[in-house]
Amino acid sequence: MKAIWNGTVIAESDDTVVVERNHYFPKNAIKSEYFQASQTHTTCPWKGVASYYTLAVNGQTNPDAAWYYPEPKEAAREVKDRVAFWKGVRVEE
Repeated sequence: MKAIWNGTVIAESDDTVVVERNHYFPKNAIKSEYFQASQTHTTCPWKGVASYYTLAVNGQTNPDAAWYYPEPKEAAREVKDRVAFWKGVRVEE
């Protein structure tokens, strides 16, 4: 699977986990040069507290377009150390 934004592959892996129709990529599969830590956090009742990244590609930014659960609840342990995308990021084979 590939995650693509602004014409650039920002993550690529054959090992994604699908939860609620979102592909979670291993953290080591993201191209870290395109990711900037965000101060945004949200809470999911069953997964826990999510943290976000802003994408920066080819001079454009996409705030909070990637998220991850640094310490997911037990029910969501399969997403630990994984990153998912939204806000116009395409995930395709």
